[in-house]
Amino acid sequence: MVDYVEFDDMAQVMSVFGSFDEHVKTLEKALEVSIQLREARVEIHGEPEAVKAAVDTVETLKKLLANGEVINDWMVNHALELAQSGNVDDAVAAMTNVIAFTCRGKPVKCKTLGQKNYIKALKENTVTICIGPAGTGKTYLAIAVAVTMLKKKEISRIIMTRPAVEAGEKLGFLPGDLQSKVDPYLRPLYDALYDFLGQEQFQRYLENGTIEVAPLAYMRGRTLSDAFVVIDEAQNATLETLKMVLTRFGEGAKVAITGDVTQVDLPKEQGSGLQKCADLLKGIEDIEVVNLTNRDVVRHKLVKEIIKAFEKYEAKTKPDSNRNYRRK
Repeated sequence: MVDYVEFDDMAQVMSVFGSFDEHVKTLEKALEVSIQLREARVEIHGEPEAVKAAVDTVETLKKLLANGEVINDWMVNHALELAQSGNVDDAVAAMTNVIAFTCRGKPVKCKTLGQKNYIKALKENTVTICIGPAGTGKTYLAIAVAVTMLKKKEISRIIMTRPAVEAGEKLGFLPGDLQSKVDPYLRPLYDALYDFLGQEQFQRYLENGTIEVAPLAYMRGRTLSDAFVVIDEAQNATLETLKMVLTRFGEGAKVAITGDVTQVDLPKEQGSGLQKCADLLKGIEDIEVVNLTNRDVVRHKLVKEIIKAFEKYEAKTKPDSNRNYRRK
């Protein structure tokens, strides 16, 4: 079977095809089709189902390009998944709204439907619990919403916290004071805030208390009002610790709890409280639980494949791995 896709001009073709036709080669390999260019028209040869999938994928890439997206390797694989799932229009629409701008003026948008639902939950609920694998934007998007609300004066401060739990390595021997010892745990939060505020403004906010970055244990005994609280790596918190922090917030506060229940660094006898917390609170008004999957991974395409491989292994060797898996 053969089918065709028409392009407006050669510039559009070049953007979709990529350097040295790398994107075309990706589609040909994934779908077992042959793609040939005839001026501004693309011919696709192969089995009927494969040809239809290829046409839908190329049409999706055209829509994404018109939407202002950069067509790269990740975007090609994402378009391929969208075309095969039938969620093209909804997904493309999800990528039109700008959530925030980085300090360099780069727009930050949702890349998947799962991320769109997550942003909606963050804006509409007081407490949002987001569980998903690495690379799905759980923390980054929460910080994007927090910074946007701070700039609009909808909140007066941002509090970033995560458990100071070692990922298989002992850091107690490191020199310096307590802050120096906990900084390695908090570095990913600093990096995200730098992205949106720039180092100079971030340092200013840190000094005047507008932004606070601290270990989760520091939240005990406090009342957090008029603040956006992001609890990151919450899979490394016990149920008791999450209860403690969830009873800290006051009027005008928002709380985002994020974590990956397949990457728990707590000792086995303690156990992660994140999934249990989500199960207990699900269904309560003004609390939303969002589950992201490997379809929402926006890092290198290999990250998605790695996650799939581990999920397959864990499902085979340990049926309840989501609750008990611990990094080695």
